[in-house]
Amino acid sequence: MRALFKQGDRLGWLMLALLVVLILLPLAAVVVQVLLPGVFFGRFAFGDLSLLLDIFKRPLWFASLKNSLMLGVGTTVLATLLGGALAAIRARWAFAGARLLDIAVWLLLVTPSFILAQGWVMFASADGLAASWLGWNWLHGLVFQPAGLIAVMTLSKFPLAYLAVHGALAWKASRLGDAARMSGASPWTAWRTIEAPLLLPAIASGAMLVFVDTVGDFGLPASIATVFRFPTLPYSIYSALYTSPIRFDMAGALSFYLVLLIVLAMLVQMLALRKARFDFLSSRAVKNEPRRPRRGGWLLATGNALFLAAALGIPLGANALMSFTGSADAGGMTLAHYKALFNENGTLLTGLLHSLEIAAAAAVFALLIGFLVAYVLTYSQFKFRRTIDAISLVSLAVPGIVLGIGYIFIWNQSWLEHIGLLLYGTPWILALAGVAGAIPVVTRMITGAMAQVPGQLLAAAQMQGAGFALRLRTILAPLTKGALLSAALTAFGSSVFDLAISSILYPPNYMTLPVVINKAFEDLKFGYAAAATLTGAGLVIIIILALELIVRPARRSERKTAA
Repeated sequence: MRALFKQGDRLGWLMLALLVVLILLPLAAVVVQVLLPGVFFGRFAFGDLSLLLDIFKRPLWFASLKNSLMLGVGTTVLATLLGGALAAIRARWAFAGARLLDIAVWLLLVTPSFILAQGWVMFASADGLAASWLGWNWLHGLVFQPAGLIAVMTLSKFPLAYLAVHGALAWKASRLGDAARMSGASPWTAWRTIEAPLLLPAIASGAMLVFVDTVGDFGLPASIATVFRFPTLPYSIYSALYTSPIRFDMAGALSFYLVLLIVLAMLVQMLALRKARFDFLSSRAVKNEPRRPRRGGWLLATGNALFLAAALGIPLGANALMSFTGSADAGGMTLAHYKALFNENGTLLTGLLHSLEIAAAAAVFALLIGFLVAYVLTYSQFKFRRTIDAISLVSLAVPGIVLGIGYIFIWNQSWLEHIGLLLYGTPWILALAGVAGAIPVVTRMITGAMAQVPGQLLAAAQMQGAGFALRLRTILAPLTKGALLSAALTAFGSSVFDLAISSILYPPNYMTLPVVINKAFEDLKFGYAAAATLTGAGLVIIIILALELIVRPARRSERKTAA
């Protein structure tokens, strides 16, 4: 085992160096650019820190900060309340369609935000489906205003709070509630004063995830810009890079405030949970099993159906309808938009192939790095394990738009050209950024599976003369095959539709699927954008299912052999 730990130390240094280059250096570059603007482009001069204060003087910057805060706080409050309430209902009651709620939560979680936002634009815009088909002309003014956008964002972000709270409700210690009721407390009082406070860690975690995901969201402002002006920090960062002249200093200053908001959210969570204990599980805890309500079950089922129709049916249904209609009016159905995708001048196929290539490369490299990082975290005694764990989680909290800015600063330096590493302006920078974004999820998924494999198995193989690579290939990889496949497919699927990274880093004349869809949407080609979205998503799903079917027979044959 000691030799195993020593080998883990060597691997630990290698993984630490890789994570620093992939994640830490780009994020540090954003801060350095604020203090020393131009340092990455050959100009060594101390920055004018007054640029940081200009956010309170420049109307667009201040509006972006205010809108991001308002959208973040409003969505956090409503999505946490909604997700927590739905999780409590789902854990307590069994009703018709309850499984559909679980499926919808995961669908909303994996669907890119810009696709959901585009669906709402198609449905609620002045000449959208609601106005043309249903005559709801009032819906445009209701949705496209700050409160309406908060509601739309709430419907797409509540799954984060739902999953956090629902996981905490898996077990219950009924003795605490029973003791309260024996002391005269009503069921409502017992829940409000005992059960709900014990969920505070899960509620705080869900709220932080919602806030971080909301303030860093690039898809919503990018999609609604066609019908409603609502600048946010991510969209203003994007605008600073696509104006003439390019203002890297402005993008760095705005990125600094975006990172600051996320750090403050994490501090608030830590302060909310400090000096408090929430460990209530004991041997008397029982698994929480939903039970059917004595009455009113139909109300839960009906309410669930109506909610899912709004949260999932409207955005995805609007995309589907617009892809088959010539416009939002009640004209006949047509396949013209799908035919346009594959004509000679169409850019979809090129963009789709580029996205698939980048996603495949990102998935392979992220899987390899994540597998080795998980090994270090699980089996080594490397003294900087916690540092590796922290760095691997950083890119999960930092918005893709900020990571993309950092990659420009790091990989757009002239001296890199002499050693063949000038990656900016090449597809490789997209793949590299995709790897950095996928590492946290891949590492977490594989670490959970590795925790079930005893280190003694690897130590025994080492004593028999098996080398490091052989132990990983013949012992650890087969025993964690399911997690490896899930991690690879997750990294692949998320990389295909990463709009923030693609919009910031895509090379000239190298379109990707998210950029093609977003540009068509900006040009008000709603039907084409919807058809491209469904075609791309359908092909990705087919690829994922095909890979799973290829692996499943092998796993079945292994089980039969073992039997």
